[in-house]
Amino acid sequence: MQLDEDTLARRRRVLGEDHPDTLTSADNLAVSLLAVREQHQAARELNEDTLARRRRVLGEDHPDTLTSASNLAMLLARLGESQAARELDEDILARRRRVLGEDHPDTLTSAFTVAADLAELGEYQAAKELNEDTLARRRRVLGDGHLDTVASASFALMLSGLAADPEARAAMESLKAAWSERGEGRQPDS
Repeated sequence: MQLDEDTLARRRRVLGEDHPDTLTSADNLAVSLLAVREQHQAARELNEDTLARRRRVLGEDHPDTLTSASNLAMLLARLGESQAARELDEDILARRRRVLGEDHPDTLTSAFTVAADLAELGEYQAAKELNEDTLARRRRVLGDGHLDTVASASFALMLSGLAADPEARAAMESLKAAWSERGEGRQPDS
């Protein structure tokens, strides 16, 4: 974390606030703040600033801009702002599909993330359908043994139960409610 802070300070001083390398350092520090110190507000402010700068300097569809947007969406989800995370993730997915194509690994990662957002919001059938498409594409592009393919396959098993079984959905909703009560909307590892 100290290294991230130092690198960002030096890059701001030498390269300026809007240099792509400075913005990468800012993104790295935001992730570290969230992971290491759980400084959610500081991480959010830094990430929002980095995203705004990247949009202005690099454009809405640049891969680095989309990485910053993805980091912000992850933060929003962690803070319990599931709907906002979903909307941002859907925008990222649409942009990656348009710029990179349907089968690019980054696009498939975004599709998997949107499927997870849908499941988090209780939209299990929509999550299942999107994940099935993502799984088929990952199998074709990455192969059955790739960790991303395995993740989609595992998620498919979980979603099949949630989409088809009212008792599984009720259990998931109870679990989510318990997590919310204990951690203000955060997952248990937060």
